[in-house]
Amino acid sequence: MRGLLPFYRGLCTLSNRQARRKAGIVGSRCGFCGTQSNSKPQPNFGLLFDIDGVLVRGRMPIPAAKKAFEKLVDSQGQFVLPVVFVTNAGNCLRQTKADQLSHILGVPITQDQVIMSHSPLRMFNKFHDKCVLVSGQGPVLEIASNVGFTNVVSVDMLRESFPLLDMVDHNRRPKLPSNPVRNLPKIDAVVLFGEPIRWETNLQLIIDILLTKGNLSSVHQTQNMPQLPLLACNMDLMWMAEAHSPRFGHGTFLVCLENIFKKITGKDLKYEALMGKPSELTYHFAEYLIRTQAMQMQWKLPVTSLYAIGDNIMTDIYGANLYNRYLEQRVSRKNPKAVAKMVSATGSTTAVPQEEERDNLWESELALPSATSCKSVLVCTGVYNPNVEVPSDASHCIKETVFHGHRDFRFDPALVEPDHIVQDVAEAVDRIFELEKFVPQ
Repeated sequence: MRGLLPFYRGLCTLSNRQARRKAGIVGSRCGFCGTQSNSKPQPNFGLLFDIDGVLVRGRMPIPAAKKAFEKLVDSQGQFVLPVVFVTNAGNCLRQTKADQLSHILGVPITQDQVIMSHSPLRMFNKFHDKCVLVSGQGPVLEIASNVGFTNVVSVDMLRESFPLLDMVDHNRRPKLPSNPVRNLPKIDAVVLFGEPIRWETNLQLIIDILLTKGNLSSVHQTQNMPQLPLLACNMDLMWMAEAHSPRFGHGTFLVCLENIFKKITGKDLKYEALMGKPSELTYHFAEYLIRTQAMQMQWKLPVTSLYAIGDNIMTDIYGANLYNRYLEQRVSRKNPKAVAKMVSATGSTTAVPQEEERDNLWESELALPSATSCKSVLVCTGVYNPNVEVPSDASHCIKETVFHGHRDFRFDPALVEPDHIVQDVAEAVDRIFELEKFVPQ
């Protein structure tokens, strides 16, 4: 994933910029600013919540969710701890997701507490002025603009301009031969936000763009041709909605795209970057938001422990454990080389940066994580939902032989073993409070 280093540089720049802002800006919008009481010891942990399968199932809230969040806010409705929602959903804006969560949980949530799978795209500045094709559903053009893209083409716009290319659905085929309605600019890169509605249309036109190097007026070229940059968000193979069994996610769409591309060209589809859980970039950004909230709460001590609560061992648990491995390596080595070692654990081909590059990765103390651990907590209300009693020993529970993670992430049994297994999110919060000896006021 060649976009790793630019992301970290962008994150450092963002951290430096926001650190110079006057204190209170974030807190004034997020509803968690205030002075920490000196009468009780300050906690040193923050919480990362997955959404689907943990707080909701489709559009239905999980009953334990509201119970859990009643313990996380005070009598004024302000959070007593830093809380970030880390979702692989990518079909809406952060503000929209925040509004949905506020309604479901009955507590004020803002976009500064939400990380969508596409949120890291704002760091890839080198693509923001390029002409990019975006795939997904929901307000894809608005989402693209919100993360920084200025020249965007949707799959629907391609289909309108080249109606002869979408031929699977006989009822949508043009009745008469037609010429392109309008000439679109050459596509420079492809961005995949999430699973589309019409898979056959998106698969066909994305393959067309890749094989024509962004120019649909030309014919396919399958040999000796550099691939257009491809950035993908959300690698979830499956996710949990109202149905009894998991549903296909964007990861399943990626499996289709990768296999079609290889079947036609004989080559592996390559990604400029993969974002969303379990990417360590997503967790690094989440940790930064946790620290930002703690600063606005006027906490004097750093947040050293993170707890990531999720329902999917291949994304939530894998990602939290991967980030925990990075944090442990950083603590033990005190050396940015841990970044390269962390990336190698995913099976990516990112090269070890040179000395001057490593210096750029860690420009300020604010960009460095204060956390030294990220513990994974698995709930049984979503993708992982055993029919047997939850065992007390997590090491005896998760031994899957089929890896549901993305092709470019290496399977490591240790990374899919949760630190804790509980029935639901309310029990998760209780367990964490017990471990941290934290009693909210």
